[in-house]
Amino acid sequence: MEARPRVCHSGRMKYVLMSLLARRPAHGYELHQEVEERLHGLMSSVNPGQVYATLQRLERDGLIVGSDVEQSERPNKRVYELTPSGEEELRTWSQSPSPPTYFRNEFFLKLVAVGLSGIGDVGTLIGRQRRECLQALRDAEELLRSDRASDPAVALAAEALQLHLEADLEWLERCEERLAVHAPS
Repeated sequence: MEARPRVCHSGRMKYVLMSLLARRPAHGYELHQEVEERLHGLMSSVNPGQVYATLQRLERDGLIVGSDVEQSERPNKRVYELTPSGEEELRTWSQSPSPPTYFRNEFFLKLVAVGLSGIGDVGTLIGRQRRECLQALRDAEELLRSDRASDPAVALAAEALQLHLEADLEWLERCEERLAVHAPS
């Protein structure tokens, strides 16, 4: 069974792109390539359309500015850079605490929905989630053994993912105990 990729929501993509642009101006293709290279295995594969749509919103909101650069024998490319207001928003966002998000977790909502509605089997749901977590844990461990783990940001993100998944697996055990269910293997 192939693990589903982790999701990169467009709200987070905004700050990923702004962070890359804080280092240097870049065009959409470069940004997409860097996101794929740096965050592969930690986020889902990013659709180039998502990058360009996010860049358009950032430009519309005055957080970045783009300028067309002529290329010989190729179409013009649009190069973006962070504006002072974009830099301020990025700084404010990066320095503010992030609220715990567990109860916004989709699995938790499914567990509550199945329990309230009776439309599914809680044990089966827990078993599937356990398999998903175990696969994601194997993926994180593989990433930590790879050459990419030499990048401290990648290693820290993979370690955080690993710790969260281990905690999720422990919580799933408690769910089974407290709900007195036996998930099929």
